[in-house]
Amino acid sequence: MSFFKRIFSSEKKETLDKGLEKTKTTFFSKLNKAIAGKSKVDDEVLDNLEEILVSSDVGVNTTLKIITRIEKRVADDKYLGTEELNQILREEISGLLSETNLGEATEFVIPINTKPYVIMVVGVNGVGKTTTIGKLAYQFKKQGYKVVLGAADTFRAAAIDQLQVWADRVGVPLVKQQMGSDPASVAFDTLQSAVSQDADIVIIDTAGRLHNKVNLMNELIKVKRVMQKVVENTPNDVLLVLDGSTGQNAFEQAKQFTAATEVTALAVTKLDGTAKGGVVIGISDQFQIPVKYIGVGEGLEDLQVFNKYEFVDSFFK
Repeated sequence: MSFFKRIFSSEKKETLDKGLEKTKTTFFSKLNKAIAGKSKVDDEVLDNLEEILVSSDVGVNTTLKIITRIEKRVADDKYLGTEELNQILREEISGLLSETNLGEATEFVIPINTKPYVIMVVGVNGVGKTTTIGKLAYQFKKQGYKVVLGAADTFRAAAIDQLQVWADRVGVPLVKQQMGSDPASVAFDTLQSAVSQDADIVIIDTAGRLHNKVNLMNELIKVKRVMQKVVENTPNDVLLVLDGSTGQNAFEQAKQFTAATEVTALAVTKLDGTAKGGVVIGISDQFQIPVKYIGVGEGLEDLQVFNKYEFVDSFFK
């Protein structure tokens, strides 16, 4: 008997294609100009490709990995032409993603014997954290799970109010206190409420500020410690939400939060409104943390399980 129940499936390919359209159009426009008139992959083509990847927010370190792999393949096959470059890029990017995101999809799986399953969500204000929580709650509820939300990002009244709007929209309970309350206290109350309601999943909103690492770390450690007084070994996952449209700034936020707490999963949002979709490739590679979800639209269904095969297919389609 399986100990896990899968709760999401990879679908909405058309939405994914549309969401990555700006990234794809910009990338291949640059690539076609770089290889125009070329009959083989030479140093000039590789230099241009390196510049294109960096400017697409793939990141310097990940770009160098890709270029090195392509250089090796060109050296192994001296007759390799530029018409094959797209396929090589596709294969090498898939390979990089495969090293972090094992399997076809990386959705959360909920152990049958773990109740409640606690997901702590971190990220700065404005990245789509509250929206991601709301959409996750919607998808969990649609699969038959009983979900409780906790508004432990207590430093902005707007954060609490926004989460209440999502809770009402999805039809799940929200545990909250007044603005300025102790985040750990809210987390404690949320878990107590979830246990009393026999809830399956708890999603805790936290840390909407990117203050210095020490304060951030102390705050998140306290939240974890207090939650464990109610349910041992929580949280089960720490999901970091990043705004894909910010490009390199998303890398910096990932550095800050991974230094402050043990991040186990990533969600990259707002990919539909930007040409910076390459950031998913770089973040996945550099931090070796699985990207579980990507945001490719405003709809409830547009927070999609990240599937590396479908992502690369849409990118190179």
